[in-house]
Amino acid sequence: MKTATRKEQIIKTAAKLFKEKGYAAVTMRDIAKALDIKAASLYNHITSKQDILKYVIISLAEEFTNGMNTIYNSSESNIHKIDQIISLHVDIAYRNPYQMASLNNDWMHLEKDVTYYLELRDSYEDNFRKIIKNGIETGELTDANPEVILFSILSALRNLYLWIPKKEDVNPAELSNNLSQVLINGIINK
Repeated sequence: MKTATRKEQIIKTAAKLFKEKGYAAVTMRDIAKALDIKAASLYNHITSKQDILKYVIISLAEEFTNGMNTIYNSSESNIHKIDQIISLHVDIAYRNPYQMASLNNDWMHLEKDVTYYLELRDSYEDNFRKIIKNGIETGELTDANPEVILFSILSALRNLYLWIPKKEDVNPAELSNNLSQVLINGIINK
C-alpha cells in the first residue's frame, strides 16, 4: 500500500475538518493542529486553504465527469449505464467520504473556480438526464418525469458520504448492487 505524501495528508485532514466544521470555520491553524505541525509548515506543501478546497472539489468533480463521459459514450443499455453510474458514485464516495462532503456542501466557496465546477456538474447532470430520457424512449424505464428520476437517484447517491462512514463493514460492490436494485427496480415485490 502506498504511503500518503504530506500534501495528501494535508488535503485529507483538511477535508475531514471541512466536513466536521464547514469550510468557512476551518483555519490553517486548525489544519496544522490536526496534523501536529506548525501552521507555517503547511505552506511548504500548499499555498492556501482555497487551494485545498479547489483540489478536493475539482479533482472529484473531474473524476465524476470523466466517469460519466465514459459511461454515456458506451454502447451499453441505458439500465446498465445507470447501474454503472451508481457504482461510480459508490466507489468515489467510499474512497473519499470527507471530500464528498466538501463537494456537496462547500462548492460555493470556490472563488475563481466556481464557474468551472458548475460546468462540470452541469455536464454530468445533462448526460445523466439524456441517459434517463433515452431509457424512457426505448421503454427500458418507466414513463415518468426524467427530472424526478434524476433528482431521486442523485439525492440518494450524493448523500452516501453521510452513510458510508457509519458502517464498519461496507462492501462497495454489495452496496452498489443493493442500491441499483432499489434505485432502478424499486421496492415493489413483483
